[in-house]
Formats: sequence, structure tokens, C-alpha cells
Amino acid sequence: MAENNKIGNPGPIGLMGFGMTTILLNIHNLGVTLLDGHILGMGLFVGGIAQIIAGIFEMKKGNTFASTAFTLYGFFWISFVYLLIYCPVKTTPIGMAFYLLIWGLFTTYMFIGTLKLNKVLQLIFGSLSILFYILVIENFMKVANLTVIAEIIARIAGVIGVFCGGSAFYLAMAEILNETYGKIVLPIDIEKDEYNN
Repeated sequence: MAENNKIGNPGPIGLMGFGMTTILLNIHNLGVTLLDGHILGMGLFVGGIAQIIAGIFEMKKGNTFASTAFTLYGFFWISFVYLLIYCPVKTTPIGMAFYLLIWGLFTTYMFIGTLKLNKVLQLIFGSLSILFYILVIENFMKVANLTVIAEIIARIAGVIGVFCGGSAFYLAMAEILNETYGKIVLPIDIEKDEYNN
């Protein structure tokens, strides 16, 4: 009897790990919560480890785009928490600006890749690119000691970040529900409908 090597879709795990963590961090950016254990724990374990596991399984499935995205953004969350809490040398605003700039550039290239994929992925990566660049500007405002402007920019980042994380949350739920019901419950693309004959 042949062994069934089929694995489930790891995408919703990675998307939810990214989405929930991004929403929580940006609720903080909106000034609603403190940057404390509820965000840092989520960043390490759900945004970090869960996404990396999803990325490994996406590689096994041969999905280079998803594997790269989940694995690297998983390590983004782990490195981000490390910089905030565990790094023995405090990260300066100028250092954080360039850290976020590198991630913004990576995300922009990934956004270009989504132009061949579904519309919700385009929303996620497009808004994430904008989010990184806005956070870069926020940190440069801190360098210039323009604290009030930096706080305003952080609130703008919060709105974009909640939208971005919410988009990933939506796509995760769409993939789960559409697969479970075998039909489009939550649409993810205007042109494509893999469940219709």
C-alpha cells in the first residue's frame, strides 16, 4: 500500500502568524496598548516560529515565493523582538531606520512577485511595503528629535499596519474556508476562481 505523502496547505498558518502579530504591533502603534509581553510573545512564537515552520513546509511543496516570505518574515519577528529586548546594545533610531529600510526593499521586491498572484496578496505586500517606509520615516523623525511628528507618523503606520495584518488574516481564513467548503466563501481574486468548473 502506497504511503500518502500529501501535506495540507501551510499557507494559512504563516498568514495567520504574520497577520495576528502585525495587527497587535500596530494596535500599539496606534497608541492603544504598550509594547509589552502580549506583542513580544506573539512576535517570537506566532509571528516568528509558526511562520518559519510554515515556510519550511512551503519549501517542501515547492512554493519558493511562500517559503521565502514566511521564513524570512518569521525571522524578521524573531530579530525584531531580539533588537527590542535581548540585544545587549540598544538599537538607535538611525539603526532601526536602516533595519526597516532593508525590510522595505525586500518587501517591495516581493510585492512585484505578487503581481502574478492573487489580489489579496497584492494588498498585503503593497501595504506592508508602505508600512516599512513609513516606519523608516518615523525613525528618521526621532533622529531629528521631532518627537511629535514621529508620534503622528506612528499613528499613520498603525492604521496601515492593522489593514495589512487584517488582509493577511482575511486571506488565511479565505484559504481555510474555501478549501473546507470546496467553493468560494471568501473571494481572494477577481479574475480567478479555482473552485468553479
